[in-house]
Amino acid sequence: MLGYHLEQMHRNSPPGSVYAFDIDRLRSADVTFWTAWDDGMLLGCGAMKDLGDGTGEVKSMRTAPDHLRKGIAAALLDHIIGVARLRGYRRLSLETGSGVAFDPALALYRRRGFTDGAAFGGYERSEFNQFLHLEL
Repeated sequence: MLGYHLEQMHRNSPPGSVYAFDIDRLRSADVTFWTAWDDGMLLGCGAMKDLGDGTGEVKSMRTAPDHLRKGIAAALLDHIIGVARLRGYRRLSLETGSGVAFDPALALYRRRGFTDGAAFGGYERSEFNQFLHLEL
């Protein structure tokens, strides 16, 4: 599933604008990775990176193509937000792209209270990427 989504992101993003984690990066000590399953079928995944300053970054939110618009991403994001609160983070942030391919994810993040904001964590703003933050 991750390979499929990385391919989609590269197809819908300018060169050098994809910051998604590959499987090796998802195994890093500063990243927590969750999956959602139903009867042995992988439905989706999401991760959170500890930025080391009392904040976290939402990473690698993906839903299997056959399970889009079924609430999988919303459930994963709610779980990530809950864990961030339990860990005492003061903010969750994320970087994502612009355009039609990113609109469903942006709508989900905004429904959960994320608002547009400044670049963070070493990212640089471009015409393509955007940054969202949720104060906890």
